[in-house]
Amino acid sequence: MTETGIHYLDASGPEGIRLYAIGDVHGRHDLLAAMHRRIESELEYAPASDWRIIHLGDYVDRGPDSRSVIDFLIEAQKRDPRNIMLAGNHDIGMLEFLADAEPDGLFMNYGGVQTAQSYGVDLLRDGHWFGKAEAIARGHMALVKAVPRSHVDFLQSLAFSVSFGDFFFCHAGIRPGVPLDRQSQQDLIWIRDAFHDHPGLFPKVIVHGHTPVPEAEVRANRVNVDTLAWKSGTLSALAIDGGDKRIIAVQGKAL
Repeated sequence: MTETGIHYLDASGPEGIRLYAIGDVHGRHDLLAAMHRRIESELEYAPASDWRIIHLGDYVDRGPDSRSVIDFLIEAQKRDPRNIMLAGNHDIGMLEFLADAEPDGLFMNYGGVQTAQSYGVDLLRDGHWFGKAEAIARGHMALVKAVPRSHVDFLQSLAFSVSFGDFFFCHAGIRPGVPLDRQSQQDLIWIRDAFHDHPGLFPKVIVHGHTPVPEAEVRANRVNVDTLAWKSGTLSALAIDGGDKRIIAVQGKAL
């Protein structure tokens, strides 16, 4: 039986548009800024007729400077709307925490403390959080006041997917067997095993992050550019120019 779908080797971006898809940032403003400088240098010395920079989500949590990452992305989008920002599960988790201080949710368990610190708020009073209702209320209130409205608006504005040429971009992946235009937001920011383990081709090559790998992973049906930037100090991206595809990376200090 012949597989239907697009193989990575045969996939092409749209004619005349160079694409860059950047993996999970997680509070590493230094690496994000370095990646943009790298891309700007490429566009200066090897100009393209048009371009898009696609950010694959997870801008906050774990790393040290989530606030500056969001500031950077807001300014980049204002400067040029060809900067496209997609939602990651951590970005949605931050919104959910701001709306409802859930002590057992994603934000508090997986790096939200560092996000709050970047806004000048210490959620861990005396090294504790869980089981202290007054600390929960106090910390949540302080964070709500500290996060600018523009940051909330930015997080609420994030799209969940975008497609160019033979490529479909999202944070986590897709549900096999479901048309690309009918994927659930939950799957687009959370899916792992059902997507990773699918042996066949997809209607388009899926470019994603969400699941850290030691180096960018290129497969027949998908490309994973999450290289654990917040900890490893390596932020990766996929560059697509017609049928030419390559991985680029910037490196900084490992944490």
